[in-house]
Amino acid sequence: MPRIGRIDAPGALHHIMVRGIEQRKIFIDDIDRNNFLDRLGKVVSETETKCFAWALIPNHLHLLLRTGSCPLSTVMRRLLTGHAITFNRRHGRSGHLFQNRYKSILCQENTYLLELVRYLHLNPIRAGQVLDMATLDSYPFCGHSVLMGKKERAWQDDTYVLSLFHKRIETARRRYKAFVLEGLQKGRRPELTGGGLIRSNGGWAMIKSFRRANMHLKSDERILGDSEFVESVLKAADESLEKKFHLKSEGFDIRKLADRVAEIFFIDPEEIFQPGKQPVKVRARSLFCYWAVRELGFTMAYLAQKLNISQPAVSVSVRRGEQIVSENGYEIMDRNL
Repeated sequence: MPRIGRIDAPGALHHIMVRGIEQRKIFIDDIDRNNFLDRLGKVVSETETKCFAWALIPNHLHLLLRTGSCPLSTVMRRLLTGHAITFNRRHGRSGHLFQNRYKSILCQENTYLLELVRYLHLNPIRAGQVLDMATLDSYPFCGHSVLMGKKERAWQDDTYVLSLFHKRIETARRRYKAFVLEGLQKGRRPELTGGGLIRSNGGWAMIKSFRRANMHLKSDERILGDSEFVESVLKAADESLEKKFHLKSEGFDIRKLADRVAEIFFIDPEEIFQPGKQPVKVRARSLFCYWAVRELGFTMAYLAQKLNISQPAVSVSVRRGEQIVSENGYEIMDRNL
């Protein structure tokens, strides 16, 4: 059975789970953990990906990320490939480190963000890594310690999470900790580790009540949210996919895209692929990268190779290109043709 594609979009909130192959450890010691955190900080900062919560357990990890200008797939490829190479080299092993693909659940933010922050940050206690809340408060390998002000991680967005509890930092931390303590009584919360009809709507009892009321709900295992949210996400994903297919059926590839961008900026298409910091070249390259990633689905790694620049530079270009489109109303297909 073919695997279904992940759903992603700028601004989407994802609960990500990564497990070691055959339940083996992906972190042997603190050096492994610190190496991973250094890489995580670098990747989320360069891609403007928001990280709200995280927890490292010896044989798995959890992340709560909001997609920035860079697709989630690119973020995770950089993060996991880099960790696997470093881990294998350091421990003299070879082969796969992770079990299958990472699991990514797109989540309804206003309903689930705080629930997921709490769930992720209680993982070290559930896994027996720490004994109690007092220890968790300063445990360095979980984002809870950052929210409690015991550790500093510049790349973790603790400000936004705490602002949801109170505008004063001391009050926010006190309320956040009380909220986390309440979560200890709720157990493992399987509804927060996957989407689907049953999990998203509170279990079988709730589903049966909907059915008795003759209410039909939309569900998808890749999405955690109510039926209306699931339907809106799937509709947007279908429209995006349909647009990509339409553009490719019209012959849009890298070369045709370069021709279209060159037409807008009155330059030769080859100038887009040549180095240079002239303003017109920078704007053209930015628009080219934005449309290539967002409209045609090319990866940033592929564009970095084609343009002979780094992936972070492509990410910056995508963001700049998005602003150019917003300010000028450019469209990838010329309506006059």
